[in-house]
Amino acid sequence: MTVFWEPCAGGVRVLRLLGDTPCPAVPGVIGGLPVVEIGPYCFAEKPVRPGAQCTGTDTHEITGNFVEEVTLPDTVRVLHSAAFYNCRKLRRVTLGAGVESLGSDLFTNCRQLRVFTLRAAADAPTGLKKLLGAVSADITAELDGARLFYPEYSEFLDENTPAHIFNHSIEGEGYRMRQCFTPGGAVDYAAFDASFTQACVGESADTLCRLALGRLVQPFGLSDNARADYELYLTAHPADAFKLVIDTRDEAALRLLVGLGLPTADAAAYCSRAGWSAGAAILLGRPRRVKKTYDFEDL
Repeated sequence: MTVFWEPCAGGVRVLRLLGDTPCPAVPGVIGGLPVVEIGPYCFAEKPVRPGAQCTGTDTHEITGNFVEEVTLPDTVRVLHSAAFYNCRKLRRVTLGAGVESLGSDLFTNCRQLRVFTLRAAADAPTGLKKLLGAVSADITAELDGARLFYPEYSEFLDENTPAHIFNHSIEGEGYRMRQCFTPGGAVDYAAFDASFTQACVGESADTLCRLALGRLVQPFGLSDNARADYELYLTAHPADAFKLVIDTRDEAALRLLVGLGLPTADAAAYCSRAGWSAGAAILLGRPRRVKKTYDFEDL
């Protein structure tokens, strides 16, 4: 892989990657210096500004619709404006805990972005709050030991015409959930779980099942009361819960639903129609078939 880069305060700013993989991993060190910044329009289909240094001879740019997943090193502290602009097939960004500064329009038109994966403990301070602030669509955050789903929210400016005053309004519990962090930057799990009650008022069954399953499958910092609330919702909406886990092929979530004692006959039929044999075996209580192997001693 080839990297266009330039020096910056504290290390290197990456300006462009070239190569043949849609899932690049940005190197942590270039020219003996740490990579601390991802430059403006780094993964966008924009020309690289003149004067950049280059590490190789690849010619294919890893930009735009070619990009599917990006892994950043733990050394990165700054993501500049529009770094992922128009990466319409980008699904996942993996990075460390130390991101401190984000530019504007960072994920504009990244319509398939679904997951932020952070290499950090579930209770560690991270840059997750800043990342979530750059995405108003549905997004899942994965940390070591926790998986949190943040629903979509919308912002509106309504003009009061006679007075020429604009009223700012926000719809969707996803905005409130994105504020559930401690002053130091760690996830506030108690506050996140407390928002579920309000989410039940206006969010869809699919969204609520995602919230509940994410917390129950990886229950870091989950109180007994919050666990009971999530389990109660899933118990009251078994069809929605089973459809979600079958559509996403989530074995861990499926086993959790079975463990709650939910009726499985309809789910097993749906699983069979969906062609997920492993899931059907779990629902029907059959052990998963393991492919038999042989060695010369068997002959």
